[in-house]
Amino acid sequence: MGMTCGGKCGMIFLIILNILFMMLGLALLVLGIVMQVDSGIVNDNITPLLNQLSIGSLSLGDLVSGLSITFIVFGAFVLIIAAFGAFGACCQKKSCLVIYSIIVGIFLVGKIVAVILWFVLNDKLQSWLKDNLTSQLENNYRFDDITSHEISTAWNYMFMELSCCGVKTGTSSDFTSTPWQAGTPGYSTPKGCCPSTTASNYATASNTCTATYYSTGCYDAVYDKLSTYSTGFIVTGVIILVIEVRSYQCQNF
Repeated sequence: MGMTCGGKCGMIFLIILNILFMMLGLALLVLGIVMQVDSGIVNDNITPLLNQLSIGSLSLGDLVSGLSITFIVFGAFVLIIAAFGAFGACCQKKSCLVIYSIIVGIFLVGKIVAVILWFVLNDKLQSWLKDNLTSQLENNYRFDDITSHEISTAWNYMFMELSCCGVKTGTSSDFTSTPWQAGTPGYSTPKGCCPSTTASNYATASNTCTATYYSTGCYDAVYDKLSTYSTGFIVTGVIILVIEVRSYQCQNF
């Protein structure tokens, strides 16, 4: 016995939803790959500093590296689930659709929890990040070079690669309490904060910047970088949530 008109429309609609589902899974996959190859924050030069910023046993360095891998794995999983749902709809396999429905339901709950946690913990994350960056700068920034000290080197690479300086935006006093300034270097702002300074000319770069020093603090630079990927994940996740709800409703076509 053939399907009713409503059943056929439901099947087509479910297939279309799962195609959109697959496209969003691909978007997450691409987002993870882009984050993995983005040298601005995920690289060996800056990671030693990020590894000093930790909550319990989890460091920001591990979190950033793991986040990109999570996007890739999650995106691939979404692709597979969407393909499974589309197959079940096309072939009218009720068993496939039941399994698909259960998985989508679990995904739905998980994403709702993740989105809520992001909005609830976002303010705490900002405060934690700024406080820890300030502490690391004031206690561990010792040398204005990229060879002598691992944490100082990581800071100097961060200045160059994220086009930032110090921790707070709009101030040049972040270095006043650092061990580097205690050594009376004769100048108040590291060479890495100058736009003309690169890793290749760091050793010979002038102590006096001929241009304007970077005005953006590294807290804002790091947070903006993380927010770029997090916002992309949240937006994509919310769209997937909507599609999952509609897919769930279409299981009984």
